[in-house]
Amino acid sequence: MSMQQRIETALAALQPEHLQVLDESHMHSRGLQTHFKAVLVSEQFAGLNSVKRHQKVYATLGDLMSEFHALALHTYTPEEWVKIGAAPASPVCAGGGH
Repeated sequence: MSMQQRIETALAALQPEHLQVLDESHMHSRGLQTHFKAVLVSEQFAGLNSVKRHQKVYATLGDLMSEFHALALHTYTPEEWVKIGAAPASPVCAGGGH
């Protein structure tokens, strides 16, 4: 199972209405399966600010967090997702210390 699949499997615990995990390692210089972007739409984010949403995702991933370098999170409630419809593109990594 790839790291991307492992992340998807773990995040299924949040009962997302929409879940997309992208392996963006090719945009960085650290090799394979190190940088990911996750777009999550879940009712469980209702009433939580972005920091608390991210903490919830990190807690759900648990020990898996130590196995990759970076995870860009885009978290939405179903209502927010309807208004936005898509997550912003990730910036290109400048390399170096990332």
